[in-house]
Amino acid sequence: MRHLLSIDDLPAEELAGIVRRSARYALDERPARPGPLTGAVAGIYFRRTSTRTRTAFTVAALRLGADVIAFGPHDLQENTGESTSDTGRVLSSFLDVFVARTADAPAELRTMADQDTMAVINAMTSDEHPTQAIADLSTLQTLRGGLDGVRVCYIGEGNNTAAALALALARVPGARLHLVTPPGYGVPTETVAAAVRASAATGARITESHDPAELPDDADVLYTTRWQTTGTVKADPDWRTVFEPFRVTGEVMKRVPDAVFMHDLPAHRGEEVDAEVLDGERSVAFTQARHKLFSAMAVLEWAVAGAE
Repeated sequence: MRHLLSIDDLPAEELAGIVRRSARYALDERPARPGPLTGAVAGIYFRRTSTRTRTAFTVAALRLGADVIAFGPHDLQENTGESTSDTGRVLSSFLDVFVARTADAPAELRTMADQDTMAVINAMTSDEHPTQAIADLSTLQTLRGGLDGVRVCYIGEGNNTAAALALALARVPGARLHLVTPPGYGVPTETVAAAVRASAATGARITESHDPAELPDDADVLYTTRWQTTGTVKADPDWRTVFEPFRVTGEVMKRVPDAVFMHDLPAHRGEEVDAEVLDGERSVAFTQARHKLFSAMAVLEWAVAGAE
């Protein structure tokens, strides 16, 4: 039984193992019967909206042989004042794994994980989206045949997807991530510092700038996300003016001629990305979305069945 609360909790070799497992599921997504989670019960709790992550974890648990209980945002007694600690203690008496999206700070999930019978998986908090990063790396592993030395340029808000991507690529030997974020909307300094610390062991390089003209022309990947992250509101009423130069257009893609385009979805065509890019031949965004299922299968198997 293992928790996945942050990519920063994972040694590089452990992350690589989960990604390889996900890539293998991409080749053959239906495990042998009985599945490795047969007899297990998974709780799926989403306090915020979700299309891909919630569906992926539900289908993944079923395909691995587990039974599933779904909780909505108003179903748990936390809403009537029960402490997170008591909720986690009770749920751990029934469930083998608890997959949760809170969109709040991660402290709540760490409290839930303060027991030794139920795995807890972070399906997105306000600061990080770790299973998205695993899906991203799984996509690239499958497309490239390996991750070592991959060069990624991320353009857009330094949100929880960007944070997870930085922490994940820091654990990939020789990887290079250049974050291009709007002024005032960068990746939190403590996250960048954690990624830089992790990169010391792998030779990865994590850099950040705030000038959309600074796109590396040798990137393998150009990655963006929507401008309005789930569950967040921007204080600056003029934020769209700040973000507009960071939109990915056909002209921007010409500046990175060998790069595929990635997007974690949902996308708003005409805002962070033009339709011709998202729906173009260089886009792998919907392949990337499919890898949410494979990464969920790999994470569940790692957390519950102890797969390496």
